[in-house]
Amino acid sequence: MSKQQLPPFSLYENEIPIETLRAELMAADCGAFVTFEGRVRNHFGGRAVQSLDYSAYAELANEEGILLIQELQQQFGVRAFAAHRVGQLQLGELAVWVGVAAAHRDAAFAGCRAIIDAIKLRVPIWKREHYVEGSARWRHEIEAEKT
Repeated sequence: MSKQQLPPFSLYENEIPIETLRAELMAADCGAFVTFEGRVRNHFGGRAVQSLDYSAYAELANEEGILLIQELQQQFGVRAFAAHRVGQLQLGELAVWVGVAAAHRDAAFAGCRAIIDAIKLRVPIWKREHYVEGSARWRHEIEAEKT
């Protein structure tokens, strides 16, 4: 597989350049290409969501994101890119994108799933939900209440 030109993980304040990232992954030795797109939905936990804010500790997020992608590329034998938005996002906007290319589909699917799960677990990015009725809450506060 050819060498990547862009970092395997990046934060974006504006639109994620999906076509650029996809083009970096395409190679003649890859027969499978799997993507995951996470978008802002209009509800969570029975509440109507109006928009989201994503905040990150940018330096650590990029460092940890690159590290986890490198680890999982090695583990699954894939090539991958992941990108996450920061700032305010409206309903339907793309918040996170993962693209994985591999020789075979099993590795591509497994690698893509592992990457998005690892991003949510390891990368210091926080989500604040703004609700239609006017209140807002950090998602980690909501998750902490469940435990």
